[in-house]
Amino acid sequence: MYAVVRTGGKQLRVEPGERVRVEKLPGDVGGRVELDDVLLVAGEDAVQIGTPLVVGAKVTGTITAQARHPKITVFKMKRRKGYRRKQGHRQDYTEIQVDKIES
Repeated sequence: MYAVVRTGGKQLRVEPGERVRVEKLPGDVGGRVELDDVLLVAGEDAVQIGTPLVVGAKVTGTITAQARHPKITVFKMKRRKGYRRKQGHRQDYTEIQVDKIES
């Protein structure tokens, strides 16, 4: 069984027992989280496709980490103009252990 959920402006395919990284969600490590924006639920024999959401479906999970991705460097330069800008960025994320999918 799997589901497609929408969180943080992105769509993810999740399965029970899987760990996924999503945009930062409020909550502490060990806390429960529910994802209600379920776009699709597929079981062994049937597929439910939402219009746009599957009614009554939700994905529950446990927060396993609140951390930050590795640093990336953003460097801009225009040749022969003396223009240079260097900037770093680290994006926050929440890691979720998917416990069950309810449809």
